Amino acid sequence: MELTTEEVRHVALLARVGVTEEELERYRSQLSVILEHFQVLQDVSTEGVPPTGHSVPLSSVMRPDEPAPSFPKDDVLTNAPRREEDYFRVRAVLEE
Repeated sequence: MELTTEEVRHVALLARVGVTEEELERYRSQLSVILEHFQVLQDVSTEGVPPTGHSVPLSSVMRPDEPAPSFPKDDVLTNAPRREEDYFRVRAVLEE
């Protein structure tokens, strides 16, 4: 599939990439070659292949969320940069 210079200019505009006239011609030929490689996929038979969202099965690496006893407050607040009684003290981020 041979791209035109205008199509490459449009892609550059969408990608917010500035290109010179020399780069337009170079990118036109490079992008055309890339698209030719993808053209091969049109010839691949997908008859009998079920649609899928992932090519390999996924499994969660996270542990189950189960309730457990909390850490003692003093242990949690030991490394707090600022503390006010039993709470973390943080700078205000919203204006009134």
